Amino acid sequence: MNKAFVKESDNDDDDEALALARAIPAGSKNYITPAGHQAIKDELLQLIDVDRPEVVRVVHWAASNGDRSENGDYIYGKRRLREIDRRIRFLTKRLDSAFVVDPSVHHGNDQVFFGATVTYVNKAGEEHTVTIVGIDELDPLKGKISWVSPVARALTKAREGDVVALHTPQGNDELEILSVEYPAPAAD
Repeated sequence: MNKAFVKESDNDDDDEALALARAIPAGSKNYITPAGHQAIKDELLQLIDVDRPEVVRVVHWAASNGDRSENGDYIYGKRRLREIDRRIRFLTKRLDSAFVVDPSVHHGNDQVFFGATVTYVNKAGEEHTVTIVGIDELDPLKGKISWVSPVARALTKAREGDVVALHTPQGNDELEILSVEYPAPAAD
């Protein structure tokens, strides 16, 4: 297939890295929890040790079948191999720039820092529980928000019982911090 008909760029991984790099404020580090760091390492090892060798095997088999121009296994396999290689490069860069912060050092503290699980109530009386994590491990559906998010920035350095202002596009809101929790330190 002629490359003119395929909409793929050779620098897709650069675009992905640039998009996420913009999420980290200038002059800041790529903070991540130990669990998030381990999850990225696990995904990287899965791609390198399991997924990539399997796709290489399939592509090799498909290439041995002859005409590659109309061979779906070969074409899909090569595309999947590029996706895997792109993800491996991206994860490697993220691990290289990661700064692991153990939130358990604040165990027992009532002030909000990176890694805190915070329960707060807004002006509307809605109660929310969020955990402040790195940008590579955020999952809003599970209550994990990035430390660069507006809510996390509003909560950071406040204490239990404090009321903080949150500026949103819909207007200003007030968040009252009900509780701040950190994971217990791991036993050595």
